[in-house]
Amino acid sequence: MTAFVTFLRSALFNALFFVLTALCCVLGMLLLPFPRRYVRRWVQGWARLILWLLRVLCGIGLRVTGREHLPPGPVVIAAKHQSAYDTVVWLALLPEPVYVLKKELTRIPAWGQLARHFGAIAVDRKGGATALKRMVREAAAALTAGDQVVIFPEGTRTLPGQRVAYQPGIVALAAASPAPVLPVATDSGLHWGRGAFASKQPGDITVAILPPLPPGLPRAALLRHLEDGIEAETDRLVRAGGGPALHPPLVDNSVG
Repeated sequence: MTAFVTFLRSALFNALFFVLTALCCVLGMLLLPFPRRYVRRWVQGWARLILWLLRVLCGIGLRVTGREHLPPGPVVIAAKHQSAYDTVVWLALLPEPVYVLKKELTRIPAWGQLARHFGAIAVDRKGGATALKRMVREAAAALTAGDQVVIFPEGTRTLPGQRVAYQPGIVALAAASPAPVLPVATDSGLHWGRGAFASKQPGDITVAILPPLPPGLPRAALLRHLEDGIEAETDRLVRAGGGPALHPPLVDNSVG
């Protein structure tokens, strides 16, 4: 596929993405008086449509490995974050997904209201220990209700081959709930990269669900086990897809 064709297909997808997202938000506002599950199903339908368009227009498919590790009930998904794709795909993969996201996103008109009604857990990244405790409390409540909590331990998107320090929120969350913690690796940045607005590359994005972390690990060991497992598998996927090898941590994104 030539660069020009890739540009055209990416541009068409982007246009439809924004139009459909706007419609999802505007029409979804009509569901706010109803129970949460109606908003959740509506947004999940939007996500499946977006993934279908991405496959049809840009030739980007999805390959999931390790599905056998997903339990039927509550679970914490600790996922590598390379792309906006990562924020969409779990809406289609999980029955009752709840995202941990930065507070600023809930201030977006219409979308923010849907996200809050949907059950999104907003984190004030400048709020320190108080914000962390609130996140853990809300996530634990979601898990108790049977939801699946999706958290991106890096706290930001990274480029393929880039490694950043993981934030401690995942450790606090793991300690507060008996739900299993599943590390997840991906190579999404090779196909829908950060800043690749008009150059989405065809191919299958792999989402690799790894075995759950051993229960009862001390906090430092848990974070090290999680980070090493995700980064090693992500590095393998990226190199298999022709991307760069993993670099040591380049950015300290941790929060005290």
